[in-house]
Amino acid sequence: MDLEAIRTKIDQLDRELVEVLNQRLTLAAEIGRLKRSQGGQIYVAEREEAVLRKVSAQNAGPIKNEALRAIYREIMSAAIALEKPLLIAYLGPEATNTHQAAMKKFGASVDYHAMATIGDIFTAVEKGEADYAVIPIENSTEGSVRDALDLFIESDLKIVAQIYLEITHALISNSPLEAIERVYSKDQALAQCRNWLQRHVPHAQLVDAPSTSRAVQIAKDEPGAAAVASELAATTHGVPILAKNIQDKADNTTRFFVLGRKPSGPVGAGKDLTSFAISLGDQASSHAGALLKMLMPFAERGVNLSKIESRPSKKRPWDYYFFIDVTGHYDDPPMKEALAELQKFCPLVKWLGSYPAAS
Repeated sequence: MDLEAIRTKIDQLDRELVEVLNQRLTLAAEIGRLKRSQGGQIYVAEREEAVLRKVSAQNAGPIKNEALRAIYREIMSAAIALEKPLLIAYLGPEATNTHQAAMKKFGASVDYHAMATIGDIFTAVEKGEADYAVIPIENSTEGSVRDALDLFIESDLKIVAQIYLEITHALISNSPLEAIERVYSKDQALAQCRNWLQRHVPHAQLVDAPSTSRAVQIAKDEPGAAAVASELAATTHGVPILAKNIQDKADNTTRFFVLGRKPSGPVGAGKDLTSFAISLGDQASSHAGALLKMLMPFAERGVNLSKIESRPSKKRPWDYYFFIDVTGHYDDPPMKEALAELQKFCPLVKWLGSYPAAS
């Protein structure tokens, strides 16, 4: 075919795509009506993941699965907006990494609200001021976000989904590199760029800020100040970039949780993860092998451990909470059996949520 014939064919396909998309969205709106009449959830993480896995499996190319998933993300975002306006809280201000992660998960058709702290985010969802929230939980370079873990102990919110986002940092300032005296950013972002900062601005004071985007706002109006943040934050706030990709590790990735008031159902087929907070109480310090005893109920039933870490309970010295991620869903029979055994000797076994594993 010649160029004009190809373009004519593309125009025809575009008309068909628009028609089919509107048919799909009309059906999605009908599903939303049924959900509302039955008190169901509008955003269903396990259904979303099942759709994304299915269309990826059906993809014969040449489009890459990553691009196909991004397209379907926006289709589902538009469908959710037709079913019910959703408000997503995130750690702000605008253009933080958490904001980018939230948009990667929920798309451009829902509403977003920036919050000042992770504690504020938990409160907003608990009170129904936001439908869902996105929070950072751990980074591949610097580990867990401690205040986020601590908040799970007292909260009834559930983890309903997770997001992985590759993180790149830039040094952003209105001042030249040789004039930088202070560098603002979130503590995790500063830590992820520690070696670069030591080499290039060794005499600069590193100052913790509530978020990377807020750091850019501070540095914008302060001579001799710079911020570590994303290129998007620099563009959003109109501040020049002095250096790009300053993170110490090339594969720097952050994991985010989506929080909601109701739990997610199972994806099944081994595609779920479940998180718990567990306390061993006095056993942790008085009994050798107490930690192994805590893990054995899972291992004996073929439930694999994918992560474990401890945090001080802050209730008494040397008392810890253990945060664990295991494969499977909370409602799986082997998981129920393991929990029943754990509850016989652990003073706290708290289910934090079950959610689709990363594709």
